[in-house]
Amino acid sequence: MKPVSLAALASGALFGVGLAMSGMTDARRVLGFLDVFGDFDPTLMFVLGGAVATTMLLFRFVLRRGSPVLGDTFHLSNLRHVDRRLLAGAAIFGVGWGIAGYCPGPALAGLGVASVEALWFVPAMLAGLLLHRVTSRD
Repeated sequence: MKPVSLAALASGALFGVGLAMSGMTDARRVLGFLDVFGDFDPTLMFVLGGAVATTMLLFRFVLRRGSPVLGDTFHLSNLRHVDRRLLAGAAIFGVGWGIAGYCPGPALAGLGVASVEALWFVPAMLAGLLLHRVTSRD
């Protein structure tokens, strides 16, 4: 296995373990966070806050390297404006997240802990990805 593929696999596994340890593979926890006027669960706020704080502190140091450790160049988006496609995609993502309590990362990690919700969500997510690929003009 190539070092880049091995690093990607290790990073994904670490991310999945972190999601499982923080309880983010439980869709009810995410839905509890979104239920502001009901049975509110602030746990997701702390998980997101930790991720944002880590990124804010370390991202500038990583980019100062000039290139990734196992690659030739960083692959950063060059998009500089908000358009209808971005807004529509964000809205669909948010509505799906609010309905199911899952986004792609926790859903895949949920498969690892045999979450029943993830067993339903992941095939639907894959169907949506396939539909996008078939209908996309890019």
